[in-house]
Amino acid sequence: MLLAAVAAMRDDPRGDQFDVVVTARDLTPGTELTADDVRLQRRGAVSVPEGAQTHIEEVVGATLAGPARRGEVLTDVRLLGSRLAESAAGPDARIVPIPLTDAAVADLVRAGDVVDIVAAPVDDDKDARLIATGAVVVLVSAQETGMATRGGRVVLVALPDAAARSVAGTALVEAVTLTLH
Repeated sequence: MLLAAVAAMRDDPRGDQFDVVVTARDLTPGTELTADDVRLQRRGAVSVPEGAQTHIEEVVGATLAGPARRGEVLTDVRLLGSRLAESAAGPDARIVPIPLTDAAVADLVRAGDVVDIVAAPVDDDKDARLIATGAVVVLVSAQETGMATRGGRVVLVALPDAAARSVAGTALVEAVTLTLH
C-alpha cells in the first residue's frame, strides 16, 4: 500500500522529456544540413543541453560548424550563425571567411583554435602586417567542399565587428595568412 502511494505521488517520468534535433549519421564540418541528416529524438530534460534545437525545419539548410557524431544533439552553437559568433568572440562578433592560398596552413588549424591574421606585403620592400588578433576559428573548409577560392581553402573565424570588417576588406585585395597561438 505504501509503495502504491509513493508511486502515485511521483512525477510522470515521461513528462520531463523533449523532442530535440539529433544527427542521423556522422557528419563533417561544413555540411549543409538536409532533412536526411537530422531527425527528432525524445530525450530526458536532464540530458538536453542549453540551446538544443527542437524543430527540424530550423536546422535544414544551416551549416554545421564542426564534426558531429550520429545521435548528437544539435545546439545553436554547433551551427554557423550569430549564436556561434557570439559564443566564440563576444556579443558584437561576426564570422569572416579567410581565403588561404597555402593549404598547409588550413591543414594545421582546427575549430576552436585562436589565431592572428596577417596580411602579406603588397610591395617587396614592406613587412607583413598584423590586421587582427585573437580570432577564433569556427570552420575549416575541406578541399572538396566547393568553398575553395583562389586555388586554396577557406577558414571561417569569429571576430568583433570592427576587426571583422577590416579583415574582410583586406582579404578581398591582399593575400592573408594565419599565425597560431
